[in-house]
Amino acid sequence: MAALDYETINENVKKAQYAVRGELYLRASELQKEGKKIIFTNVGNPHALGQKPLTFPRQVVALCQAPFLLDDPNVGLVFPADTIARAKHYLGLTSGGLGAYSDSRGLPGIRKEVAEFIEKRDGYPSDPELIYLTDGASKGVMQILQTIIRGQGDGILVPVPQYPLYSAAITLFGGSLVPYYLEETANWGLDIQNLRESVAESRARGITVRAMVIINPGNPTGQCLSVANLKEILRFCNQEKLVLLGDEVYQQNVYQDERPFISARKVLMDMGQPISKQVQLVSFHTVSKGYWGECGQRGGYFEMTNIPPQTVDEIYKVASISLSPNVPGQIFMGVMVNPPKPGDISYDLFIRESKGILGSLRKRAQIMTDGFNSCRNVVCNFTEGAMYSFPQVRLPPKAIEAAQKAGKVPDVFYCLKLLEATGISTVPGSGFGQKDGVFHLRTTILPAEEDMPAIMSSFKKFNDEFMEQYEDYKGYSRM
Repeated sequence: MAALDYETINENVKKAQYAVRGELYLRASELQKEGKKIIFTNVGNPHALGQKPLTFPRQVVALCQAPFLLDDPNVGLVFPADTIARAKHYLGLTSGGLGAYSDSRGLPGIRKEVAEFIEKRDGYPSDPELIYLTDGASKGVMQILQTIIRGQGDGILVPVPQYPLYSAAITLFGGSLVPYYLEETANWGLDIQNLRESVAESRARGITVRAMVIINPGNPTGQCLSVANLKEILRFCNQEKLVLLGDEVYQQNVYQDERPFISARKVLMDMGQPISKQVQLVSFHTVSKGYWGECGQRGGYFEMTNIPPQTVDEIYKVASISLSPNVPGQIFMGVMVNPPKPGDISYDLFIRESKGILGSLRKRAQIMTDGFNSCRNVVCNFTEGAMYSFPQVRLPPKAIEAAQKAGKVPDVFYCLKLLEATGISTVPGSGFGQKDGVFHLRTTILPAEEDMPAIMSSFKKFNDEFMEQYEDYKGYSRM
């Protein structure tokens, strides 16, 4: 047999699953080819669902990509003076423009801008030497997991429901996922006792838990962690000697005022010594989310706190194997952390566009939550942050039986029926992990605001007919 025959390839590659682009997505793509209109709400991909790019960053990157435009005497008629100045600034940071490799950690000038952004956000200085620019947050997460996981005996605590990047990457690197369950009835809150039990059970099975992942705001669950919760988590990581991986890519996506986003790093620093000097923390951010939605640009970073210098050197060595993160993505990150300021020519337009997107997302979060809660046998927590709704669908026994006969997991069965009937492409909750006997689906809140009422109406019609069809078992109570 040859090395790339299916039977002989790496078993970890076969075991890895990624539900966001799984069976539902592939079926949706087939239906689209057949001419059916598909609403892809399976992935947080704002521009694909009609979100317009912000003008300022696109103008800056356009000038960086085509620097000869800067020599055109008419450039000032098309591009505002502040975009021209910013493009010259970024080109000056490179060693040959966007076509040249950068340092493996990213351009030093942009890492400095990220450090200034973090200091302004948290109130504590940040070291540019401990910030690595990456091709989106996912690449950074994978780089750090690869560094932590030594083999199957190493476990990573991951919230369930979780974003399948974590389960897939842990499997690829040969580690073990250790789940800790978020409590749906407490608005997806986190119970420290549950964390302790997960670690104890894993140790009993011979697994060494080495890191804990938090996703804040949550994906797919949309909750924002409180300061009290973050303090508990940090104390727990300190006691158990765990690295905390803070996935904070949705920090700009918050749709309520009661619980704003606060970074794990800020809470750690506020706690003071000795804990602020002890807990190892790696925080991740990206240009793909927020009101930017620049998923295809693949700009991201991670910042390391309390990581020993020798380990930082090893992470640099691994980053060097890829030579450099993509340079346009780095420039997008630079503009994101250093946007136009009051008094700049582009400031008013930038603020208008940003507020328009965030204000609309807040309305869409409410429309979607209300829509799901108006459906039979569906309950949904409000999306406090991030870009997703994660309703629980209470499937009747007859529907579960029909799914088993079809050889499908019950929520996959439901989501496939939804897709065929309405063209709405979602992700079954089983792709994120959930408690036994409980079923969910995840959808983004990204379809255009004006389309949202029709989408929710279409969902409600399908759901209520589905429940009518499968809900005639005696003793099954309607909600």
